[in-house]
Amino acid sequence: MAYQTGNPLTTDVEFALDGPWTAYWVAFLRVVTGWWFFHAGVTKLIEDGLAYTYGPAYMSEMTGTALGPIPVWMGNNLAWLIEPGVPLFETLIGLALMAGVLTRFAAFGGVIFMVLFWIGNAGFGNGLVNGDFMGLLLFLTVIVLAAGRYYGLDAVIERTEFVKRRPKLRYLLG
Repeated sequence: MAYQTGNPLTTDVEFALDGPWTAYWVAFLRVVTGWWFFHAGVTKLIEDGLAYTYGPAYMSEMTGTALGPIPVWMGNNLAWLIEPGVPLFETLIGLALMAGVLTRFAAFGGVIFMVLFWIGNAGFGNGLVNGDFMGLLLFLTVIVLAAGRYYGLDAVIERTEFVKRRPKLRYLLG
């Protein structure tokens, strides 16, 4: 259809989901999401090493949240796991997403983090949608779109004979 200067709304607007701009955007979204988590984790590692004591201390005080006594129990009893786990896993999730390797598996880890942050941090005073929820949507988008297949190492790994013989591995990749 030709462009009509009298009424620009009559022209068709298309955005092909299989086009190159989509691939660039999905890859960009994956890398930015990965950078966000990598930066959060590596900053904690630089400042506190594997002794991120703020995490368990924060959880120990979460008595009035939607999760009830669960985070309090975790903060008091699982500090040995939370202190090194939060910075280490944030860093690893971020690195995996930026490289596009084991992307769905890494993004699933991000989903777990963001669900815990969303429910744990949320007073829901401004509704259900907050920054943690938006982060959750980013990780889910990375999973659904198999973002590691767009300029990521998952695209290379999926072509190996090892993965071709074990097609279920593709659920972790991509």
